[in-house]
Amino acid sequence: MNATTTADAAVTSVGRNIIIDNVTKVFGGDTATPFQALSPVSIDIRPGEFVSIVGPSGCGKSTLMLMVAGLLAKSQGGISIGGQAISKPFTDVGIAFQDHLLLDFRTAMDNVLVQADVRHLDKKEMRERARELFVKLHMEKAIDKYPRQLSGGMRQRVSLIRSIIHDPAVLLMDEPFGALDALTRLQVRADLESLWLQRRPTVMFITHSVEEAVGLSDRILVMSPSPGEIVDEIIVDLPRPRPLAMVESADFAKYADRIYTHFERMGVLHDVGSAHNEE
Repeated sequence: MNATTTADAAVTSVGRNIIIDNVTKVFGGDTATPFQALSPVSIDIRPGEFVSIVGPSGCGKSTLMLMVAGLLAKSQGGISIGGQAISKPFTDVGIAFQDHLLLDFRTAMDNVLVQADVRHLDKKEMRERARELFVKLHMEKAIDKYPRQLSGGMRQRVSLIRSIIHDPAVLLMDEPFGALDALTRLQVRADLESLWLQRRPTVMFITHSVEEAVGLSDRILVMSPSPGEIVDEIIVDLPRPRPLAMVESADFAKYADRIYTHFERMGVLHDVGSAHNEE
């Protein structure tokens, strides 16, 4: 079990377990040239656990997440969240993508309150909670600004607030920091961990960044090239909260190196020195 502070241990998770049982995905299965995007995959994510999935482009990471959300039909197998079989869009969820998907004609606050509108939640209560989250992320000056008036990092923070404002049991994130510069990614990563530690929703986090995966996760699943399958499961036993400087530690490097070794074996990464010697 991961090391944690006393305060963190006292937190009661709002998360639900996610069970993925022998799930596959084949596109164009009724055609002469079907494409298998995902080999049989089985994953058991515990309530409140933060799980990252890493792997090369096209390995089926995003496809898997969409099936968990109920936004894409699976070909075989079963998916359940908190004991509820997923056969249609799951509602007790927050979703964040690489594209912030903010509405240009709404202020930052009003973009967040879209959740209250579509879920028929108490607008006053949601506004108060949103304001607290804006303040926590040092974003209070952005509340009445429109997306075009915000930096990329600020827009992504608004998207993050929108994804958690309704206190979902499950948070699904697909490369949410992919469009940000390196320094902004670090800050938003720290913001995400801080917000997650408050309520501990169950998180499935899709990323290409090994450092993000190690910095945020309780567990990391490494996927192979298409058709994707799980080739390694890595338990990350590092204390929380995890300062950004932890990336320089030997323990952090140990986990990162294990993932990079898989990528080298897959041919996703190539040793520059070896390639030069072959020339």
